[in-house]
Amino acid sequence: MSPQPRAEKVLRNIGQLLTMDPAAGGPGDAARDPTAGLGLVLDAAVAMAGDRIVWVGREKDLKGQVDTEGATVEDMGGRVVLPGLVECHTHTLFAGSRAQEFARRVGGASYEEILAAGGGIHSTVIATRQATLDTLVALGKERLDTFLSFGVTTVEIKSGYGLNLEDELKLLRAAAELAQQHPVDVVPTCLGAHVMPAEHKKQRQVYIDMLCAELLPAVAEEGLARFCDVFVDSGAFSVKEAETILRRGLELGMKPKMHAEQITRSGAIALALELGAVSVDHLEKVTEEDARALADSKTVAVLLPGATYFLGRTDFAPGRMLADAGCKLAISTDFNPGSCHSENLPLMLNMACLYNGIYPREALLGATRWAAAALDLDNEIGSLTPGRLADLLILDTRDFRNLIYHFGVPMTHQVYKRGKTVWAQP
Repeated sequence: MSPQPRAEKVLRNIGQLLTMDPAAGGPGDAARDPTAGLGLVLDAAVAMAGDRIVWVGREKDLKGQVDTEGATVEDMGGRVVLPGLVECHTHTLFAGSRAQEFARRVGGASYEEILAAGGGIHSTVIATRQATLDTLVALGKERLDTFLSFGVTTVEIKSGYGLNLEDELKLLRAAAELAQQHPVDVVPTCLGAHVMPAEHKKQRQVYIDMLCAELLPAVAEEGLARFCDVFVDSGAFSVKEAETILRRGLELGMKPKMHAEQITRSGAIALALELGAVSVDHLEKVTEEDARALADSKTVAVLLPGATYFLGRTDFAPGRMLADAGCKLAISTDFNPGSCHSENLPLMLNMACLYNGIYPREALLGATRWAAAALDLDNEIGSLTPGRLADLLILDTRDFRNLIYHFGVPMTHQVYKRGKTVWAQP
């Protein structure tokens, strides 16, 4: 008989515990079962030791299965507990503001007119190049604080607003500083291939050669990124260019990610799957053939409804089609200064249900278990099972459905990161 696990802390009187346990099911569950795959446990408890989960289950079974002698016990008051939310696609590090650009766009200005007036992504690049590393770290801390207030415990951060060797490295070094200074876990991605910098519009190959020969090797040498990402679309990079960059990243130990099929159809999904991309993100122009191929792969499809919404578009990614094909669906904010200036991940879950056509249970899985898979971290985070990190979100509600249904309002009561309270309702 194996010895009982020893708990250092116990959370009890949990009204609804969503474990997101992989054993609870996946994409093939009954379509309209509101709890399928969520691993729902009623009247539950969670036991932790150090930074890990050691036991979850019904509270009445706790004493027979866990050694709780000397453990700290905290009463959850019948609230909902679920894994800390996972942000798998953000552009958190940048300087400057494009608030005026938003006002002009709402007033009818075209993107070309905004670019001509000095706006658009290149204005963010200029401001970011001018910012010091310390300034970027300070801005990043503020934004991670906001993510944390919404229950987010892990945030992927892309570079992509430096677009030269010096400033791309500066952004990734700022992400490394944040990883050391902030309780939220930071997952860094090199997005040097975000768009072509203005000074290289007529020298595309020169910039791509710099990425492959200088930037990516420097990133690898310093261990600054887990992933290499490319934005494949009109006005950004071609499928052929993406292949060159992503293969170089793979050679240097960075797994591929891809912005794919957002504005125009490129056929980039085939390349992503050939290279074993961890995720493909956006997907507004994805086809049923793409969906079938994704469903047969390990690649996670990431929906970013906030970007479609904020740009005033109506061509939301076909989430229902992707889900029905059996794809693993994650949800993210795409937090950035130009196309989705919001850290409110729960709000994106509401949008994903209304505009991408997915079910609430799929949205919840998309911000936990599948978002973790989109970062290749589903063995560590995204579900509450023994051995995984003790990252927990306690909601100030007794019905988990309110996280999506009661949209846009603060619902975080408390957040645990690696077994410690890192945010509590004021």
